[in-house]
Amino acid sequence: MEPSQFELRVANLDCEHDAAAIERGLSGSKGLIDLKVYPKAAKVSLTYDPAATSPDALRERLDELGFPPQTGRTMPEQPKPWRNPKVVTSVASGLLLLIGWLISQGGAASGISLATYIAAILIGGYFFGREALEELIHERKVGIELLMAVAAIAATLLGESAEGAMLVFLYSISEAAEGYTEEKTRSAIRALMDLAPKMALVRRDGREFEIPVEELVVGDIFVVKPGQAVATDGVVLVGTSNVNQAPVTGESVPVEKQPEDTVFAGSINGEGALEVRATKTFADNTIARIIHMVEEAQEKKGRSQRFIERFGARYSPLVLVVGLLIALVPPLLFAGAWNIWLARAVVFIVAAAPCALVISIPITLVASLGTGARQGVLIKGGMYVEQLARIKVVALDKTGTLTRGEPEVTDVLLLGNGFTTQNLLAIAAGIERRSQHPLALAILRHAEAQGITPAEVADFRSLTGAGATARLNGSTLYVGSPDLFQKQFGISLDSSQDTISRLQSEGKTVVVIGDEKTARGLIAIRDNLRPNARKAIEALHTVGIEKVVMLTGDNERTAQAIAREVGVDEVYADLKPEDKVTRVRELSKRYGHVAMVGDGVNDAPALAEATVGIAMGAAGTDVALETADVALMADDLEKLVYALKLARRNRSVVNQNLALSAVVIGVLVIGALLGVFTLPIAVLAHEISEFVVVGSGLRMLRA
Repeated sequence: MEPSQFELRVANLDCEHDAAAIERGLSGSKGLIDLKVYPKAAKVSLTYDPAATSPDALRERLDELGFPPQTGRTMPEQPKPWRNPKVVTSVASGLLLLIGWLISQGGAASGISLATYIAAILIGGYFFGREALEELIHERKVGIELLMAVAAIAATLLGESAEGAMLVFLYSISEAAEGYTEEKTRSAIRALMDLAPKMALVRRDGREFEIPVEELVVGDIFVVKPGQAVATDGVVLVGTSNVNQAPVTGESVPVEKQPEDTVFAGSINGEGALEVRATKTFADNTIARIIHMVEEAQEKKGRSQRFIERFGARYSPLVLVVGLLIALVPPLLFAGAWNIWLARAVVFIVAAAPCALVISIPITLVASLGTGARQGVLIKGGMYVEQLARIKVVALDKTGTLTRGEPEVTDVLLLGNGFTTQNLLAIAAGIERRSQHPLALAILRHAEAQGITPAEVADFRSLTGAGATARLNGSTLYVGSPDLFQKQFGISLDSSQDTISRLQSEGKTVVVIGDEKTARGLIAIRDNLRPNARKAIEALHTVGIEKVVMLTGDNERTAQAIAREVGVDEVYADLKPEDKVTRVRELSKRYGHVAMVGDGVNDAPALAEATVGIAMGAAGTDVALETADVALMADDLEKLVYALKLARRNRSVVNQNLALSAVVIGVLVIGALLGVFTLPIAVLAHEISEFVVVGSGLRMLRA
């Protein structure tokens, strides 16, 4: 039998330690082929042999390990504090610490307070002490938890059991808060999950009834009432309505939808009812893909995060070794007092523990990725957030990026007697109705918008690279380029040359209509700029982009006209896809980090060559979502500016957190070596810095 796969969300999966526990617990399970754990998303993906095991058996095993699977598509929530074992043990540890202190202050036998303090240490340190031992035994790693456990035990052995209990209590608070912090970072995924409705009103066999959205199949027709969310991706069959796509694309203005238009899962219907044919199942729709990609991105670590983790893996054992040296060398070699140097060693181990340093980057990155996704900016991983912050040059494709990607008629001009504007458009539309060329479609759309019926023509024939011809009332008429009339028919356009040149200098394509003897009129067509293109280019310069470059396959004249209008710094025209790759490579050599923005399909090679490849208008476009490092879900260039600002803000917050962590560790270490700080002060400063770093990183959740 073919292997099967399923995914589920589980409770109590809050960190890498929990992920490692799941991997150890399921290792060797009968029938389990592959396992992937997503601690940031509280998700487990399992591939199994259906002949050897079942999803129910694997769910039961996860439950036994202490990670109960969730039902449906609900994101697990942290239990109320009074039901959370980590919180309960931390509070119990704190109460025992207080009781021990009161007993010692009341003059009772020291053994009673000592026993109370030891109980506080054992109860409060149960969870992180167990993690420390599992990590040491199974992974041969010395982690922060082990440093804290060693410090607490050493303090107790030195007669400072109250200080050891305080260390355990304060560190257990931070461990208990970790799950709630992780839950906060999952708010973006939870918000995305809540976008799609749970039920869909489907029409089958002439009847309408509600079914869970998970049961929708491709081809189903479902009804979206005013104010409801769209159940899954589909095409409108009946109805017209304004649809708010902001939850998916980040667009602030509702988009009018009519028959044949695409709608996305999670978008909100406006005032009209729509009948929609499902084109994607719920598991494969836009929202589901976004959620999956955000989860994948949150597990992809940036370069700085990987460096900090490698640093922490070497640094923690070094702290333990240095702590031992501090405890042993001065008394053995320099006749130092054992009790003084042992105490300083314990304080040093706590002071030098890199908790805040290690957590400063991942929590900020995860928050940034989630916030970007909520705003219609899908970044594929921490590495790309970091690289976006370094971008110096932005290279933009023209068609579909700076422009709408849909040519429009801008001018209709008569050149002689005999035709009216309506006649000219009717003839042009009649000939072009048989063509699929983008310029032909633009003429047809314009005629339709003007209420003009295309003329009935015969004997249509396409003239490759020149235009098209057909017969009307016994006369042969042509629609084509100026060259067709000048070079092939020898018709002089000198009197109109200034007009043609002016239109072409404005980036417009000029089409001539006439017969073999006379040119009767001109139609100018242009792929118009996006309304906010110039504003977006100005904003790119404002945020620190040194050069904005246009790379296009269009002709030089059109490219230059668009560039002047939009404010682009450099233009490279007449480029094939491989030429764009060469230009991106050259820009990288000249300026360093380059972002390439395109549609993700024909620009795929250039996107891959750039430091960061950015696909625009990626919603509903599988290729764009897969090929780009960053996907802007809407056709909105200002989302590019937002992505750059988000990345630079992320870098700023990370740098602030790293600086704070390093300063705190440095001050505490010096104070520990000089004997200035006691263990309680070191513990308090250590934990406060960790909470400050967490709070600082969570600032990135704000849009």
